[in-house]
Amino acid sequence: MTSLPRRQTLTRLGAGAAGLLLPAAPLLAQTTVTTPSLDVPYVPTPQEVVERMLQMAKVGKNDVLFDLGCGDGRIVVTAAKSHGARGTGIDLDSERIGEARKNAQQAGVADKVSFKVADLFETDVSAASVVTLYLLPNVNTRLRPQLWKQLKVGSRVVSHAFDMGPEWPPEKTESVEGRTIYYWTIKQAHKKAAKA
Repeated sequence: MTSLPRRQTLTRLGAGAAGLLLPAAPLLAQTTVTTPSLDVPYVPTPQEVVERMLQMAKVGKNDVLFDLGCGDGRIVVTAAKSHGARGTGIDLDSERIGEARKNAQQAGVADKVSFKVADLFETDVSAASVVTLYLLPNVNTRLRPQLWKQLKVGSRVVSHAFDMGPEWPPEKTESVEGRTIYYWTIKQAHKKAAKA
């Protein structure tokens, strides 16, 4: 299976750079597309890691999983197809969201999942019982207060490759094919810390 890139490595060419490639300004106005800046490069999570992330979180049919920075949707689709969960994928890149919807359709789980073009920092994740991540350390630490505030006590968080900083040490870590997976649960102390 060919690996699909998880996130774009850099923002797309801005209007100024695009203008260098076009012969006339009127054409520039017709062809410029505004694309949001992406915080994280798009790199796929290997399927073995996806499976282990879902196993660590004990994802089942009663779970609602949110994948923040979902890329091509593979975690959400696998959670629905193999574990019976419902899921939502969030990504800034509309191209990735299109791929995710197509992958859900092909897997026969389009009725159990949804995908949205949205900023993960502006997304309400309070309905989630499980949140999965493959972001970057600085993004994880910025996201941590939001998870503490919005998620219910007992909700699980699983991250591929990066932790949440020293303020929130993982409860479990595992290695799959040389890649580290981190696991946490939301506790009452986190809810109190979010209010402070």
